[in-house]
Amino acid sequence: MEFFALASLQTDPETLQRELGVAHLARWCASIDSVLEHAGDRGRIYCVWGEFAVHREAIRGGVRFSLPGCPNALAWTITTGLPPAPEALVIHCTINRREHDPDFIETIESFVDDWRRGLEAGLTDTVT
Repeated sequence: MEFFALASLQTDPETLQRELGVAHLARWCASIDSVLEHAGDRGRIYCVWGEFAVHREAIRGGVRFSLPGCPNALAWTITTGLPPAPEALVIHCTINRREHDPDFIETIESFVDDWRRGLEAGLTDTVT
C-alpha cells in the first residue's frame, strides 16, 4: 500500500539530506515519540507502533527511511525536485501489504500527515 502527502513549502534535495537525520526524527514527526539511539544513518526510535530500528539513506531528490524490523516493511521517502511536480515536497510511505486493518491504515495516514505538518512548521526556517 502507498500513502502520499504534499508539503506546502519549497526546498531542495540538499537541504532535506542535511536536515533530516536520524538524530532529529522526533523533531519532524509527531508520530515519532523519541529517538532512543543514533549513530550516523542508523538508530532506534519509539513511535506510534512501538520500538524499531531505523535506517536512513540519501537518495535522488531527498532521503529514504526504513524500519527493517517492521512486519509490514514500512518505509518512507521525502523528496523534491522530481517529475511530475519538481516544485513539490512529497512524503511517500509504503508497506508490503495490499490490504490491512483500517485502524492500522489510519495510523499510517496520520504518520504521513504528521511528517507533512512537521516539515511545514520546521523546514521553512532552513530553506537555502
